[in-house]
Amino acid sequence: MRAEAQATVDQLKQSLALLRRHLDWDQAVLRLDELNTLAESPDLWNEPTKAQKLMRERTRLDQSISAVSGIEGDLADTVEILEMATAEGDSDMEAEAEAALSGLAEKAKAAELTALLSGEADGNDTYVEIHSGAGGTESQDWASMLLRMYVRWAEKHGFKVETVQYMAGEEAGIKSATILVKGENSYGWLKTESGVHRLVRISPYDSSARRHTSFASAWVYPVIDDTIDIEVSESDLKVDTYRASGAGGQHVNTTDSAVRITHLPSGIVVQCQNERSQHKNRATAMAMLRARLYEAELRRREEEANAVNAQKTEIGWGHQIRSYVLQPYQMVKDLRTGQESSQPQNILDGDLDDFMAAALAARVHGTEADVYDID
Repeated sequence: MRAEAQATVDQLKQSLALLRRHLDWDQAVLRLDELNTLAESPDLWNEPTKAQKLMRERTRLDQSISAVSGIEGDLADTVEILEMATAEGDSDMEAEAEAALSGLAEKAKAAELTALLSGEADGNDTYVEIHSGAGGTESQDWASMLLRMYVRWAEKHGFKVETVQYMAGEEAGIKSATILVKGENSYGWLKTESGVHRLVRISPYDSSARRHTSFASAWVYPVIDDTIDIEVSESDLKVDTYRASGAGGQHVNTTDSAVRITHLPSGIVVQCQNERSQHKNRATAMAMLRARLYEAELRRREEEANAVNAQKTEIGWGHQIRSYVLQPYQMVKDLRTGQESSQPQNILDGDLDDFMAAALAARVHGTEADVYDID
């Protein structure tokens, strides 16, 4: 077997080992057997909500286990063919086997990406909330660039984007905005984007053309459905209404229809102004609040499991997850994973997949850096 083919085989074995570890293979197989038994029960659909959840889990586990088993079986067969071709000096057979190895490597890569998106709410739609940091116009302009980046990323993946809340800056950019991204696994991909983002550039608002550092934050949380029970007491809520404002057009209303809800125990604040009806805005804001509380619970579980400090912090130095440098050189670097790009304009145009995949892999494999110690 040639050295290149052997390297591919070794990489495949490593990928399969990671997939097995991520699935917790022995427990996953036992759980699938249990779910198959439950699925055969004649009483299963007496509780439709519970049954649907069970069947979704069964399908996910079955697909994951089958994918790994299939790649393992094909790899064993291909290695056998390669060894036979090498022993017999059959170059045509060897070339076919090496092509098959390349195909298996692609399958393994796809399986790894799928494994990264196996969290409880990863398949859900998601809210993305953007806030400018201290610094006035500079940070507000950066926040609008960050918002555009996520909208462009969503559009590249064929996802639908709706504006839920929009607060324009005094001179340029935005103070805050919330969008709803609808598409399969949108939360799973975007969840790693929560945190503070730092921009270094020559300011277009500085007549002396000095270099400025600006901060903005992204906060990502999943849309939840009626199968997830999140209790919210009215006595824990502070509800304010106000007149919607923004860039104009549909963002401006003439009545106090916009709604802001503060959850007093947690300090979580949500806002909605995309409907002209106060009643509809309140309903949407309540859905957002339930989603934020659910995301907080998911994060708490993850912190307990991984002992990772991922709490929301101030928007400033020492807390950023990613730096975007436009001057004096061009570089985007994720401070959790070390992932880099020397083409920041492509990243700001929504080419975020490599950064998201690296951050997801770091979470799964427990290699994410503690960004809170980085200045």
